[in-house]
Amino acid sequence: MMGSPNLEEGRGVDEGPRHRVTIGYAFAVGVYEITFTEWDACLAGGGCGGYRPDDEGGRGRQPVIRVSWEDAREYVAWLSRRTAQQYRLLTEAEWEYVARAGTATARYWGEREVGQCGYANGRDGTFRAATSGTGGVDCRDGYHYTAPVGTLSPNAFGLHDVLGNVQEWVEDCWHDGYGGTPTDGRAWMAGGDCSARVLRGGSWFAAPGNLRSANRARLPADIRYSINGFRVARTID
Repeated sequence: MMGSPNLEEGRGVDEGPRHRVTIGYAFAVGVYEITFTEWDACLAGGGCGGYRPDDEGGRGRQPVIRVSWEDAREYVAWLSRRTAQQYRLLTEAEWEYVARAGTATARYWGEREVGQCGYANGRDGTFRAATSGTGGVDCRDGYHYTAPVGTLSPNAFGLHDVLGNVQEWVEDCWHDGYGGTPTDGRAWMAGGDCSARVLRGGSWFAAPGNLRSANRARLPADIRYSINGFRVARTID
């Protein structure tokens, strides 16, 4: 399926009681979102289902876009075969842990939207000028669409673009709230809508209110939008 961003991008439940989650295992996380260079290597290696997503203006170190959750799973399967390491998508709990990077504020740079342009490519003055769009912060990050990964400052864990640029698929099935969340950090599969999967982090299209560490979104697992991408993880034994 193909599609374009709609005005409901980023709408999701992030309220309600929270459960204490203890991640009792070590895992590695990609410093950057998966890029077109990496996706194209998968294609050249006979993986990713032979699917070549439209880059809409730039490949290379731009984050890969128009990939579904199912496509992302194809990539990690290929990467695992190629490297003999077991790569995967992050779980939702892991994603929020690494996004917050030890912070308890709405965003890893602070509570307020001020400072967004230094850390997250989202809706701002650059976006408005290029698209005649509305809303967003008054600063300019220089990118009205996706930015090359690592262009903006990282969070305290050294991860770039965890908020903004592209919203990131995670492994979990969609649940409307947090009741029943696994307390060990694993993916939450039981009892959810597994035809839809969770995305985190917001995108270049997102208003500042959606660029928060707690914000969640849902989409069908086979949908391909220009606001969707992913990063990879690996459990360390």
